[in-house]
Amino acid sequence: MKDRSAPETASPLPDAATLAHRQERARDWFRDLRDRICAAFEAIETDLDPDRPHADLAPGRFARKPWNRADEAPEGGGPNPDLGGGGEMSILRGGRVFEKVGVNISTVHGHFSPQFAKEIPGAARSDGRFWAAGISLVAHMRSPRVPAVHMNTRMIVTGRSWFGGGADLNPMVEVPTDTADFHAAFKTACDRHDPGYYPRFKEWCDEYFFIKHRGEARGVGGIFYDYLDSGDWEDDFAFTRDVGEAFLDIYPALVRRRMQEPWTDAEREWQLEKRGRYAEFNLVYDRGTRFGLMTGGNPEAVLMSLPPEAKWP
Repeated sequence: MKDRSAPETASPLPDAATLAHRQERARDWFRDLRDRICAAFEAIETDLDPDRPHADLAPGRFARKPWNRADEAPEGGGPNPDLGGGGEMSILRGGRVFEKVGVNISTVHGHFSPQFAKEIPGAARSDGRFWAAGISLVAHMRSPRVPAVHMNTRMIVTGRSWFGGGADLNPMVEVPTDTADFHAAFKTACDRHDPGYYPRFKEWCDEYFFIKHRGEARGVGGIFYDYLDSGDWEDDFAFTRDVGEAFLDIYPALVRRRMQEPWTDAEREWQLEKRGRYAEFNLVYDRGTRFGLMTGGNPEAVLMSLPPEAKWP
């Protein structure tokens, strides 16, 4: 397995005004992407055929819930400089097509604990100070014929700055054309910036989303990248936006392709077992789960990736 740790060299941080402008642009982009994804998913909820299972339910709609990291401070403890910023959860539960989907955004800042700072590139250089913004999405579907999915992108600043993220598809039963189209969408996004990105980020995804204790992949892959600091911040940001656009283009199309198909009780049972594997990965291996919990993130937002129902054989 290749070394996936952060490179030793990094671009110097810009002046404070430039950095603040970059942070504002990234934060605003993640919010705009959230809004457009939620709109696309709500349109899918509306468009389910009336003779399909669960079509008698009202079309699902997102409920938004803001959260503030300062609220996580001990009661009566006063302001905590290590807990700044917050986010907003957008959760759709019990829909016709989406059994549970969360599209969360956050912008947080503060100080890492001394121990955790040792694990984060540039944190020692910044005395543990950090800033992070991003979007995180997980969709668990009613139909076992419609693949579950995960996507996130983020910008992080310590004593250095970088982007990370990606998306991976998690079908209950793989449909090769769906897998090929999902990968093609992200390859196009990658190739727009660097022809070496797709093979590198696909391999990274395959390595990362692997359930080691079961010896099996979590899904059919996609791309995963981290520590992206090419020396051209504008291009790195443009690439991260293209990853989001690729997701918004391909995943709703795949849902619409499969959401009208009938399914069997046996397929539903297998879906619930596969969700158990998904939960195992996120609780045991996922770095995003660890980062959120170690930086005072809202537990409800951090753990929204867990499925609403799962089984273990």
